[in-house]
Amino acid sequence: MIFGILALVVAAAFTGAALYINVAEQPARLMLDDRAMLVQWKPAYARGYAMQATLAVLGFLLGVAAWWMTSDSMWLAGAVVLVANWPYTLLVILPINNRLNAIDPDQAGPDSRELIERWGRLHARRTMLGVVASILFVWAACQPVGNL
Repeated sequence: MIFGILALVVAAAFTGAALYINVAEQPARLMLDDRAMLVQWKPAYARGYAMQATLAVLGFLLGVAAWWMTSDSMWLAGAVVLVANWPYTLLVILPINNRLNAIDPDQAGPDSRELIERWGRLHARRTMLGVVASILFVWAACQPVGNL
């Protein structure tokens, strides 16, 4: 059961970090002028990527371990939903990240602003994957002891 509890903690940390980006960092970033917004986005994205990618993989591994130990498919479902952030990011968000990273801050303007706004909307879906994974892990953790 320890693997499941740890999976839940990691999924909750992932979700909290993603939610913070959506409700605090991104709205504050959008209040900046185009150049400052792009300058702020670049290092914030790099640091956030490293943290959230690690949390998604770690939560996946812990969820799989909990499933392996308990045979409760909810642990596996939560693990798969959490790690779904990887292909979603690589296939949907990475092209925008690459375009933003290629823009020189002195060339920032309406196009870079629109990309950052789009990035924020797409990032909200990552937050939702974290929420769903956390709910699945809570559901699994609340199963009667006989199912553990």
